[in-house]
Amino acid sequence: MRWALVKVCLAVTAMVVIAFAVPLGLVVKEMASDRAFSDAERQAATIGPTLSITTDRAELLKAVLTTEPGAHDRMAVHIPAAAEADRQAVEIGRRRATRKDLETVRASGRASISEVPGGSALLQPTALGAGGTAVVEVFVPDAEVSNGVTTAWLMLAGVGIALIVGSVAVADRLGVRMVEPARRLAGAAQDLGEGRLGTRVPEEGPTELHSAAVAFNSMADQVVQLLANERELAADLSHRLRTPLTVLRLNAASLGEGPAAEQTRAAVEQLEREVDTIIRTAREQRPQTQGQGGGPGAGCDASEVIRERMAFWSALAEDEGREVRLAGVDRTVRIPVARPELAAALDALLGNVFRHTPEGTAFAVDVHHSGDAVIVLVSDAGGGIADPRAALARGGNGQGGAKGAVGSTGLGLDIVRRVAESTGGDVRIGRSVLGGTEVRVWIGLGGQRPKGRGHRLGRQRRAVNRRGAGNRFRSGTGPNL
Repeated sequence: MRWALVKVCLAVTAMVVIAFAVPLGLVVKEMASDRAFSDAERQAATIGPTLSITTDRAELLKAVLTTEPGAHDRMAVHIPAAAEADRQAVEIGRRRATRKDLETVRASGRASISEVPGGSALLQPTALGAGGTAVVEVFVPDAEVSNGVTTAWLMLAGVGIALIVGSVAVADRLGVRMVEPARRLAGAAQDLGEGRLGTRVPEEGPTELHSAAVAFNSMADQVVQLLANERELAADLSHRLRTPLTVLRLNAASLGEGPAAEQTRAAVEQLEREVDTIIRTAREQRPQTQGQGGGPGAGCDASEVIRERMAFWSALAEDEGREVRLAGVDRTVRIPVARPELAAALDALLGNVFRHTPEGTAFAVDVHHSGDAVIVLVSDAGGGIADPRAALARGGNGQGGAKGAVGSTGLGLDIVRRVAESTGGDVRIGRSVLGGTEVRVWIGLGGQRPKGRGHRLGRQRRAVNRRGAGNRFRSGTGPNL
């Protein structure tokens, strides 16, 4: 493509140069000829006044010698004889034109140019005072006619060559500017097709290639995002299996002793390990993606979802002797989070309570609406979390920040965090009024974090603490996520 552009530019420039240089060269030659003959006519006209006064040979010779052509033996004066004027023929200077040409000019009374050896002869008729017509002959050599033409043609040729060379150089640079981005774009497309998802191209070059590079990079980002979202979805869906697995584990624990009971518990443990393997495999070495909470059109009633999930977990809590309190779900609270995502986040929090606190440990769920946000507080009376920051870290399990602990993938709080961050909110872990862990989920209603949020949340949290202080719960030990 680069050399094709150079060839096209070379051909076009050459045609333009030829189209302008050839006619211009001919014009220069014609101008040089006109200049030479105009000068000869001017020199011939200087003899006219002398011929109108006298035809004396001496006077005429003197007048001829004073002119430039006469001084160089390039001027002649031809006066015909006239009997009525008692005048003899006079010839001054060297005659180069033929007698016939002289007679023709004398008869016609018009100037003429005749071809002679070595150049041209300008024949200028001049009327005599005593009657008759004299002819002044000025010789114009060929060198005079073409004076300066060769230099002008060489200059035109130089300009033409410079234009051609310059156009080729410019075309080559333009070709590089066009070809290199196109070549990089093609190479990046091939790399992306071979699975190198980090491939990107510089967004430069002509407008069209720049737009193509921007579109390619955007497409590559979308591919990476889609793959990451697929991985996240696979991990999240697998994590949701942990809720029924928790029920199975709890039910298996109450089966007592015996081969069947042991086989059932072993099968549940094996199933949990397989689910953990699927989750870790899906999330391994993948970039973090944004939460999958929907926009305004994908919202749900938080109170309804929380009541539904608490009804499920309350049955398990009753079996384990856990006291449960639910508050703030008596009115409709719309949030910009899809129903399955909120349910998964709540199941992750409550599942952690059952998984990481002893039987009989109480817990509570409180919902607060502040006008521009919804706060969900999940509290328990367990032993708390030693390092909340490590628990919130991606892949952490809350148990000293270790990763890969048995029965934990570290995805519970990550799911909750992504749901909150998709609305502009966040997740924080602290000490609850019950003595254990409190996970506070802040869900924005407008996608922005309102100013002064910390002061309002502080007041709301103190209000929750005051309401919960009158409740008596049995305490347990062990961290939760």
